[in-house]
Amino acid sequence: MDRLTAMRSFIEVANSASFTKAAENLGLSRLQVSRHVQEIESWLQQRLLHRTTRKVSLTVAGEETLRRCEWILHETAELETRALYQSQYLTGTIRITSPIGLAQGLLLDVIHDFTKLNPDVTIEVLASDRFSQLVDERIDIALRYTSTPDENLIARKLIMIDSVVCASPTYLQSHSTPREPNDLRKHNCFIHLETSKWDFIRDNKNYSVNVKGNIKANNLGMLSLSAIRGKGIVRLPCDLANPLISSGQLIPLLTEYTIPNSSLWAVYLSRSYQLPVVRQFINYMAKIWEKDIKQIHV
Repeated sequence: MDRLTAMRSFIEVANSASFTKAAENLGLSRLQVSRHVQEIESWLQQRLLHRTTRKVSLTVAGEETLRRCEWILHETAELETRALYQSQYLTGTIRITSPIGLAQGLLLDVIHDFTKLNPDVTIEVLASDRFSQLVDERIDIALRYTSTPDENLIARKLIMIDSVVCASPTYLQSHSTPREPNDLRKHNCFIHLETSKWDFIRDNKNYSVNVKGNIKANNLGMLSLSAIRGKGIVRLPCDLANPLISSGQLIPLLTEYTIPNSSLWAVYLSRSYQLPVVRQFINYMAKIWEKDIKQIHV
């Protein structure tokens, strides 16, 4: 019996409280998962799960076994990672989802560098400004801008990201320039679907304004293009806005105010099931961005 595989099946059943859900998450049949759990119970000579037609729950022995199995798989993954790191040889495929602007900028640079160092690694990128479903879309790593990552997932903070409100020179030639946050109510503001409330800070005072506009989208690239064309005002993360500001396509507004920053997180399902190549790529992103960037601002 492959005891590590049996442990993975047991952990997934325990965490999802369902043989069916565990089988879906692991890409196995329900019968295979059931046999894995039976085998580990036979090996330990203990009943680990209470099974009814409606739910699955841990026995007292199962709770202790769950903790120990998670520790064993974590240590096994660490051992594999260290061995691969020492040999300087990585192989495999990483499936990652990222906001479009990030994928076309900072992430692309990191991917080029990482795959140059590890030519047998393939990285599949799903560029989207929506939150992908990690299980359904078989995602190894999801890169997300947020101040509060999903507590049901494991998250590692990579860098802090400031935001900036900006508009094109063309737009400002025909519209008044906002001097304070409330002035934004008079303007056509392009809204990311996440929120229409824009927050600002000045002299330790908080200001909030609910902006309005004729375009809402989950794609920041689309919103930034609309602003470049002189159609309105947009709020962008600085990693996306800075090149447009440097080129003169956009002008930062309300620079006397700061916008509460968010962070870029690497989000994933489990440390226990994480392939060494995935863990190494997360470590590589964190190392490069911490060294070279730390925080992105205007």
